[in-house]
Amino acid sequence: MFAGSLFLYFGADYGWLLLVVLFLAPDLSAIGYVGGPRLGALTYDLAHTSALPVALGVAGMLWDSDTAVQIALIWFAHIGLDRMLGYGLKYPTGFKDTHLQRV
Repeated sequence: MFAGSLFLYFGADYGWLLLVVLFLAPDLSAIGYVGGPRLGALTYDLAHTSALPVALGVAGMLWDSDTAVQIALIWFAHIGLDRMLGYGLKYPTGFKDTHLQRV
């Protein structure tokens, strides 16, 4: 996911700036943990599931929006790197409980 997204991103000749600015943006969803582990897991998982960036990428392709496609690829790359590092979707029992392992 990570490598493929970056391959497509740079293959489309998109620049570095948006990638650098937005790459960690999905992690801002962890702010939901301020409202407790259930809300935190929900907000984190929504930002770290691949369905939303795929939908955004498809919409960007259909509406010929390079910006939407760029954001989708950056988002998908972020999710891919998280999975590669062992960070999975969160369980409502706590931040460290994921579907891949306990971190």
